[in-house]
Amino acid sequence: MKNEIQTFHSFREFYPFYLSQHNHPVSRRFHFFGLLLALIWIPVVLLNQWPLYCLFGSLIFGYGAGFIGHFVFEKNKPATFRNPLYSFGGDFLMMFDILRGKLKL
Repeated sequence: MKNEIQTFHSFREFYPFYLSQHNHPVSRRFHFFGLLLALIWIPVVLLNQWPLYCLFGSLIFGYGAGFIGHFVFEKNKPATFRNPLYSFGGDFLMMFDILRGKLKL
């Protein structure tokens, strides 16, 4: 794919592009486990009444792991920079697709 900026009119249009940016199995694992850690982190810190740690830790776990996957293994820029809301949804849908066996981890 060229470095041209693509415009997406719906998440349905965006998701195939999102998956194309996550071809490397190690990158998918980083995304999956980073999001899983972020989801586990949220209730832990909220139960301990540490709300600032909730946001900060979730971002570190979720995006930090994903960025490692992109920069080290995929050798591309995260779609988050161009389509933050669709990318956020893509993270969750990709995780769901992995859990239900539609995508390999």
